[in-house]
Amino acid sequence: MKRIYKYYPEDFGELSVKVIHMDLVFDVFDEHTKVTSDLKLQTLGKPIDELELNCKKLEILSVSCNEREIDHEYKIKEDILLIKFKKTVPENTEIVISTETICRPTDNILEGLYYDETPAGAPPQQITQCQQWGFQRIVPCIDDMTAKCTYTTTIIADERYTNLITNGDIIIERHSVGNGRDKIVYDNSVTPMATYLFFLGVGTYDTFKKEFEYPDGDTFDLELLVPPNSDPVIAGKSLDALYDSIMWIHLFTGPEQYDQVEKRKEIMDMVKQRDLLKNEGEAAGEKLKKIREELKKAIASIKPGYKYTGTVYREIGMQNSNFGGMENVGNTTISTNRIMPFPAMTDNAFEYLMRVKVHEFYHNLNGSEVTGWSPFEIWLNEAVTVHIERMYHAYHFGEEYSRLGEVLTLLAPGSGTFALDRGAASMPIIPDGFNDPDDLISSVTYVKAPEFVNMIQTMMGKETFVKALDAYHSRYKHSNATSWQWIDVMKEVSGIDFKDMADIWLKQTQFPVLHVDSSYSEEERKCTLSFKQEVPEGASFWELPICAALVDENGNDLAEVMERMTAEEQEIIINNVDKPAFLSLNRNYSFFGKLVHDATIDELILQAKTDSDLINRFLAFYRIVDSEKMKLIKDGSDLPSEEFTDLFHELIMDLDLMERTGAQFLTIFESVEDEKFSHSYQLLYEVKQKLLKAIASKHEDSLMSLYEACNAKIVDSLDYLEQQVHEIKCRQLKNKCLSILSTLDTPVIHEIIRKQFETAQNATDKLVAFGLYLDSSASDKIGLMQNYQKEAEKNPVSWEAYLRVIGSSSGDDVTDLVRQVEKSETFRIEQANDQRALFASFSFNRKRSLQTEKGRELLTEIIPKLATVNEYNTVNTLNVLANIDRMEEEYHVPLVEMMLGFLNKLDPENNPSVYNRIRKILLNTPNAVAKYEELNGKVDLS
Repeated sequence: MKRIYKYYPEDFGELSVKVIHMDLVFDVFDEHTKVTSDLKLQTLGKPIDELELNCKKLEILSVSCNEREIDHEYKIKEDILLIKFKKTVPENTEIVISTETICRPTDNILEGLYYDETPAGAPPQQITQCQQWGFQRIVPCIDDMTAKCTYTTTIIADERYTNLITNGDIIIERHSVGNGRDKIVYDNSVTPMATYLFFLGVGTYDTFKKEFEYPDGDTFDLELLVPPNSDPVIAGKSLDALYDSIMWIHLFTGPEQYDQVEKRKEIMDMVKQRDLLKNEGEAAGEKLKKIREELKKAIASIKPGYKYTGTVYREIGMQNSNFGGMENVGNTTISTNRIMPFPAMTDNAFEYLMRVKVHEFYHNLNGSEVTGWSPFEIWLNEAVTVHIERMYHAYHFGEEYSRLGEVLTLLAPGSGTFALDRGAASMPIIPDGFNDPDDLISSVTYVKAPEFVNMIQTMMGKETFVKALDAYHSRYKHSNATSWQWIDVMKEVSGIDFKDMADIWLKQTQFPVLHVDSSYSEEERKCTLSFKQEVPEGASFWELPICAALVDENGNDLAEVMERMTAEEQEIIINNVDKPAFLSLNRNYSFFGKLVHDATIDELILQAKTDSDLINRFLAFYRIVDSEKMKLIKDGSDLPSEEFTDLFHELIMDLDLMERTGAQFLTIFESVEDEKFSHSYQLLYEVKQKLLKAIASKHEDSLMSLYEACNAKIVDSLDYLEQQVHEIKCRQLKNKCLSILSTLDTPVIHEIIRKQFETAQNATDKLVAFGLYLDSSASDKIGLMQNYQKEAEKNPVSWEAYLRVIGSSSGDDVTDLVRQVEKSETFRIEQANDQRALFASFSFNRKRSLQTEKGRELLTEIIPKLATVNEYNTVNTLNVLANIDRMEEEYHVPLVEMMLGFLNKLDPENNPSVYNRIRKILLNTPNAVAKYEELNGKVDLS
C-alpha cells in the first residue's frame, strides 16, 4: 500500500552541519525577486563530501563555496540542491555557500514569497509566509527547525513602497540607490532564528506607532502596518490592545506570577496612569517623573515575566493567508480583517483579535527563543502559547466565561474538537506522519494539546507549573527542545513522572469516556466513587486528573477531591461526609474527555441552578437538553416539558449568571450524545427549533422585555477593553432572546428582526438579524439579502462575515444562494478568507451539504476546485466527511461515491495533502465503503 503520509519521524535527524549565519540580499521586482545568499556553516564532528540544501521552485543562477571547488545538482522533484565538494571538508570547519537564485511570487500559493492585496495605484504588495517550509521557496537553505542562526538582510525594492521590512533592527537606514529603487539593511543577531520564523515584506501601508514603556523605564516601539487610509482612531485602539497584552505578559506571567498578585494589579494601574500622563506632554512633567520613580521601585519588588529584546515590534496586516496570525521574530502577520477593531468586526472576531495579539507576541519567548525540535513539536510551540493566551482572555472576560467558551469548542458537533478527534481524519497530537506541515495546524494542536497542558498543570498545581515552564524556557533558550525534554522538565520541577501519561495522550487519537458509579453509606457516612474508562478497541487507557465534589442542596461543597487516575478502573472513597444532593464531576473540565453518570432530572435541575462550579452547572443543563431532545426524537408528536422551558427561562432571566457567562451558558447544539442519532443532522436541527419555539411560545412577553432592556442598555467606561467585554456579553443575551423569538416566525417578529438589521450600531447585531431573517418565511428576505450584499461588498471585513452567514443558512435555498454569491465579482476564490467564509461554512452546514442531493452536487464542485487553489483550506473542509460511517446508511453510497470522484479528479503529486486525506478518510470508513462495494465492486485505495 502507498504511504498515507509523505513525512515520518525518521525523516528528521541530526544535522551534519551547524548553521551560523545567513547574509541575504533581496532584489525585489514586480514579477520576480533575485536573492543572493551567503550561508555560513560549520561542519560538526565528521567530515562531509556533500551537502543538501532545501530548494523549492527556484531558478538557480549560480552556486559557489568560499575557495572550494564544488559541483551542484538541482533535484527538482526532491526540492533539493545537492552540493558535492571535490575535496572532503574536514570536521569543525567553517564554510560559506553562496547562491544566486530567483523566486517568483504567486497569488494563491500562500507560502514563501507571495502577492497580498495591493492598494490602488501601488506596486505589487509582496509578503512571505514561511511556516513551516516556506523559506526554501525563497532561498536555498537548510529549512529545519534546528537550523537556528542569525541573519543580516538587505532589501532593494521600488522606492514607491512605504515599507521594506524584515526581522531584526535597522543597521543601514533606507536610502536611494538610483533608478527609482531604495535599499535598507537589517540585522537579526539577538535571537538566533529558525528559518520558519523569517519574514520579508515590501508593501504600501499606513504605519501607526506607539512607544511601549516597561515599568522599569525600558522602551521599544510598537508599529502597526495596515491598509492605506485606515482610521487613526481604530488603529490607536488596536495598538492599545496590543500594548495591554504585552504589559500583561510582563506582569502576570513568569515563575512567580501567583505571588503578590495585588501588587501586580497595582503596577498595571500605575502603568495606565503613567501612560495617561505621557499623553499630556510637558504639563505632566513632575507627576510623570514621580510615577516613573514609583514604578521602578514597585517592579523591583516582584519577579516579572518575559521582556521583549528588540527595538521594534510590528504587527502587519495580511489580507490573504491560510492562518489568522503568524509569529515572525519582531514581526507578526495578522489577518487584516482581524488586526484592528473595525466597525464591521463581529464580537467573535474582536475576541479573536484580543487572543491573536497576545498569542503571537508570547511566541517571541515560546517558539522563537525556545523552538520545537521538528514539525512533530509544533504542538509544543502552540499548546503552551495557547495556554497563556487563554489566561489573558480570562483576565479580561472572567475565568468562567473563558473556560465555558473552551468547553463549548470541545463539545460543538461537526467542527468541535471531540467530533473531529473521533472522525476518520483524526490525527494524534504527535502524529505518525504528515503530508505537509500545515496538516499539523488543526484543532488537535490548538485545542486538544492545550487541554493536555492544562491537565499537567492541574496535577502539579499552577504555582509549580509556572516555575517548571520558566525552567524549560531558561534551559533551552536560543535552542530547540523535543516533546520529551519538556516532559522531563515538568517532572524535575514537580517530582511527578508524566512520561507514561504523555506517551498515550500525545500518540493516541480520541479521548476517554469515563463511567462513574456512586454509592453512599448512611451508617459509615462514606461516599464511594467508582470510575471506569471506556477506551476504543485496541487503544490504551489514559492517565488523567479527576476533580470532583460532593454538593448539598444549596450548592455548597461538602467535600472536594483531586486524584490522578492511573488505571482503567479506580475508586475514590470520601469518609466522614454528609449525603450529597448531587455530584459535581470533572470540575472546570479538568480532563479532556466525556463523563457518564446516572443522575435524575431533579438532581440535574438542582445542579444547573446551584453548583458553585459553573462548568458543571452548564454540563447539567447540557444533559437536561440532551434528554429533552432524545424524547422528541423518539416521539415526534411529543412536546418539550414545562420543566425544561421554565428552567431555561429562569436561567436566561438570571442577570448575574448572564453577566458572568454571557449567553454561552444557554447554548443548545444540533446534536445528541446517543450515537444512533448524533449524525441525523436535519432531524437534530428540527428538534432544536422545536425546543426553542416552545420556550418562545410560553415566555414571549418576558423574552421581549429582556430583549428591549438589553437593547436600551448603554455602557460608558474609561477602559476601552473593559467596555468591549461588557457590551459583548450584553449583545449575546439580547441576540439569544431574538434568536429564540425568531422561531415563532410571525410578521410581528419579522418586523423586530428587520428593525434590528436596519438600525444596528454594530456588526454583530446586524449579522445576527440578517441570518435570522434569511432563515425566516419573510417574503422580502431575498430582496433584503441582495441589497445587503451590495453594502457588504464595499468592505472586506463585512464581506467575509456576509459570506459566512450565506454558507451557514438553514434555508432550503442555501445551495442557490451560495452559487449566486460565488458568481459575484467580489468573490475571489484565491482569497483564503473567501474560501473559508463561503465554502467551509457551507460544507459544515451538514444538513444541507451532506444530506441533500443539491448540497452534495455543490460540494462535488467545491472540493476539486478548491484543491487546486488552496490545499490547506481544502484539507480542513474535508473534515466534514470524517463521520460518514456514523450517518444513516442511505447516505453511505452517495458520499463514498463523491469522495472517490474527488480522487479521480485530483493529482496525487500536485495535491498530496488533499489526495491522501481523502484516502485516509475512506480507509477509516469501512462500513460505508463496504456498502458502496456491494453495489459497485471492490475499491482500490492502495
